[in-house]
Amino acid sequence: MPLSTSVLQELLQAQPHLRPQMYFKSSLTALSHAMEDQVLAGQDAPVIIASFQRERFYRQEAHRYLRIASKSDQVYVLAAPETEFTNCSDHYETVAFDPADALSQEWHLVALSRDYAACLICREIPLSPQALADTQQLHLDQARRFEGIWTFERQTTAVAAQILLERIQHYCPHLKKKLKQGLARVGEHLSQGSHGSDPAPFADRLVTYLQAGQYKQNKAYKQISIQERKERLINSMTAAIRCSLDPEQILTVAVTELGQAVGCQRCLIYRCKASDLSTRLHHEYTLPAANSLRAHTWPLQQNPLFQTLVSSQRPVTVESVPSDTRLLERSQYHDLLQAHQIQALLLAPVLYQGRLLGVVELHRQESGAWAETDVDLVEAIATQVGVALIQAESYADLEDLNSQLEALDRTRSNLIAITGHELRTPLSTIQVCLESLASEPDMPLELRQVMLSTALNDAERMRKLIQDFLTLSQLESGRVQWHPEPIPMQEIVDLALTSLRTPKEELPEIVTVLPEELPLVRADGEWLVEVLSKLLDNACKFTAQTGEIRIAAQPQAPGMLEITVTDTGRGIEPDRLEAVFDRFYQEEGALRRSAGGTGLGLAICRQVITNLGGTIWAESAGRDQGSSFHFTIPIADFTNTSTAS
Repeated sequence: MPLSTSVLQELLQAQPHLRPQMYFKSSLTALSHAMEDQVLAGQDAPVIIASFQRERFYRQEAHRYLRIASKSDQVYVLAAPETEFTNCSDHYETVAFDPADALSQEWHLVALSRDYAACLICREIPLSPQALADTQQLHLDQARRFEGIWTFERQTTAVAAQILLERIQHYCPHLKKKLKQGLARVGEHLSQGSHGSDPAPFADRLVTYLQAGQYKQNKAYKQISIQERKERLINSMTAAIRCSLDPEQILTVAVTELGQAVGCQRCLIYRCKASDLSTRLHHEYTLPAANSLRAHTWPLQQNPLFQTLVSSQRPVTVESVPSDTRLLERSQYHDLLQAHQIQALLLAPVLYQGRLLGVVELHRQESGAWAETDVDLVEAIATQVGVALIQAESYADLEDLNSQLEALDRTRSNLIAITGHELRTPLSTIQVCLESLASEPDMPLELRQVMLSTALNDAERMRKLIQDFLTLSQLESGRVQWHPEPIPMQEIVDLALTSLRTPKEELPEIVTVLPEELPLVRADGEWLVEVLSKLLDNACKFTAQTGEIRIAAQPQAPGMLEITVTDTGRGIEPDRLEAVFDRFYQEEGALRRSAGGTGLGLAICRQVITNLGGTIWAESAGRDQGSSFHFTIPIADFTNTSTAS
């Protein structure tokens, strides 16, 4: 059963004259180690009792208690177990108390011998929420506070030892005999009084710990000062950078602010990718005595430091250019460094999610190591520059997206107009035909046949319109399953010709010019037939019956076959050659066309050819000069079985 009373409380009740004081954790560590060193320096067998709040705190000092145990058989260590700490009798006694015991909030060390007496009995003071908020920038361990007693008084030390030995007996009844010996030895030391002790080991150790603590404190203050300067500069630069979404202005502000903060001879910031061969310097800050590198071409692929930077994505420093082994070989970069008397360099990558956006580069005209704080500062600024550049790019992308949305809105309007016209017209025709058939039962058979034929043709027209919408939607969303295979082009042409919707007697003359030794192409046959069919339908629609359509093909290096569909029809204005592949494009306008269609056919062709690995384009000398549609398809490669399969 855990005990709710604290050792400190019992000691203060037994020794009313004592006045507790406040200690920080670092002070208790110094006092404890000084007391332990006094034990190790002594010659007699003391009673040693140490109580740790948790097992993990004891683990840090376990090696010291192995040495202390060699001085006495009356050594007791208490802790609240977390993993392996149990009641055990080995080199010394370990006592595992209940974590709910008041001991879990206390820190005790008692050392009592014939030559000396010392005790440290403290209880931790929980930090208030406000105190936790005030110390959030510090390590929490440094902010821990304790209230208690530290004294050399023999009477107080003996009383503390008795209280702790009785607490141990509560948890380890099997140690009753040994504890009785310990209590007797405590009483013995108390009755004998002090024979005088040498305080030198304690004092020396305490001074050492206090000096070490002061050194750490000074170092911490220095680091806080450096961190404050760094954060102030970063915040200032971040505010300046983010006032603009212009990449050029961002880099100009960044290079100036950083160059002034670090105080080197030259600061450069240049944009580049990992694969760039070189870059041109535009953004530079220099001291008055340093010459400018603005507008110089700066090598990258022949720059060993840049290659190291790309591979490590970490800052690269050079303390002395002449002695750095990476720069011993003659190169364009090495020559530039020598020509401009650059003796030390610091390069930091400007990254965003692992992608190289640019480099921050600092130069000095004297050799020497770069301060770690400067390296950290440059790296932090490079990070901010990367974020700012991405924001600027995102803004530019947003503008592009707005433009696309405007185009999409226009497309939507075109879609409404086109679908309204294309669907309403055949629906009206079908309705008229069906109403006539229903209301005129005595209609001649020949006229009835005309009505049915007209309704069926317009129904097919509607079906094709809806099918084109679905096809383009599948292609643009990437839901198409492609099945490429080696196919002869002659077979594709034959299938496309048989799929023409216009009656053969109404078609212009179609001439096929395909060489006999034409190589096989690697494509999805069904989709390639679809492309050629739409190009032929388009040519037939705009070419008079007395005109001519020609289908030709020829190999095109490297590894591509070019297919051309040429007509003698209406032709295309030169400034419209790209626009004809847009969705819903209609050269005469959506509602005043002389030829049917939705304006989706060429958009579907472009999507298919692009997915098959080719390109498609149009050529025309102008209106009434005919037009040619060209597309390329990869030639089947039988040297690679995995590709041909």
